[in-house]
Amino acid sequence: MSAKNTGKVINFGAGPGKLPQEVVQEVQKELHSYGDTNISILELSHRSSEFLKIVNDAQVTLRELLKIPANYKILFMQGGGTGSFAAIPLNLMIKTGTADYIVTGTWSSKAAKEAQQFGKVNLVLPKTSKYTEIPDPSTWNLDPNASYVYYCANETVHGIEFDFVPDTKGVPLVADMSSNILTKSLDISKFAVIFAGAQKNFGPAGVTLVIVREDLLGQAMPVCPSVFDFKITADNNSIYNTPPVFQIYFVGRVFEWIKRNGGVEGMKNLAIKKSNKIYDIIDQSEGFYVCPVNKKCRSKMNVPFRIRNNEDLEKEFLAGASKRGMLQLKGHRSVGGIRASLYNAVTLEEAETLVSYMKWFQQSKK
Repeated sequence: MSAKNTGKVINFGAGPGKLPQEVVQEVQKELHSYGDTNISILELSHRSSEFLKIVNDAQVTLRELLKIPANYKILFMQGGGTGSFAAIPLNLMIKTGTADYIVTGTWSSKAAKEAQQFGKVNLVLPKTSKYTEIPDPSTWNLDPNASYVYYCANETVHGIEFDFVPDTKGVPLVADMSSNILTKSLDISKFAVIFAGAQKNFGPAGVTLVIVREDLLGQAMPVCPSVFDFKITADNNSIYNTPPVFQIYFVGRVFEWIKRNGGVEGMKNLAIKKSNKIYDIIDQSEGFYVCPVNKKCRSKMNVPFRIRNNEDLEKEFLAGASKRGMLQLKGHRSVGGIRASLYNAVTLEEAETLVSYMKWFQQSKK
């Protein structure tokens, strides 16, 4: 492990994250000329029959992967997760003017703050500046009259992941699954809306997936911009305006790659193996490595840890990792420390490379 980088790198970045190498190579081959068009996918008209097929094929594959019922629309939108923070209340909050937000980390906190511009936000949990767990649902302050209940299924900054779907007693449930969608099976019927930025588990940045139940369409506030209106997007099959053509094309290829590699169950099994290897090293390090997150809600996607709460040791660890080709392991600027993101494209072998380095680094400090 003391050898320097040989040229091969491993991207442990939290987003944009690692892309499947197989898909990157496929896209590279077609970049200059897509299909029989004789032009690049980057030049392809969004009104062409070729692009319409790309959109439809991507929807079909995703519907198969997640077993999405027929009464749900699959949308490809723009604005990222942050845009969706506004799109959700703009489309859903008009019924009662209130919404419940389960804030368990940075991203759900930002979503709640955004929603406050459009109506009343009820914080289901007491405010805190330290996110290390998900309080027991029996302690939640849910409003039965809320237009919807919102939560972030996986908080990338703090490394907190829900291992259950919140029971909202019939109130529509909205989930930000930007960092763990397509990593496990879901009962889609439990959700009103699921959204996810592509740049972590299924493509490059620039397109946001929205899965929305049909009966919730057509309820947008009058002030809702047309590009954020779920019904307008659905009615136009995600081609109301010029969509991110390349990103949707790439996303469709990743969906096919997931399908070839065991589907979401295959991704789930891989995520468990990868994350367990790293958590085991942390837990067996006798306090050398420390994960601040409660074991019941540790993320399988983003593993944050500290090294004896010593910033100098952490800087040394990061520098050594970079020399060995392990990139983007620095924790989020708001919390510091180390963070290993283990999205679908990160292989078991790559996770084991990090584990070996962690073992070596600890031994070198004895």
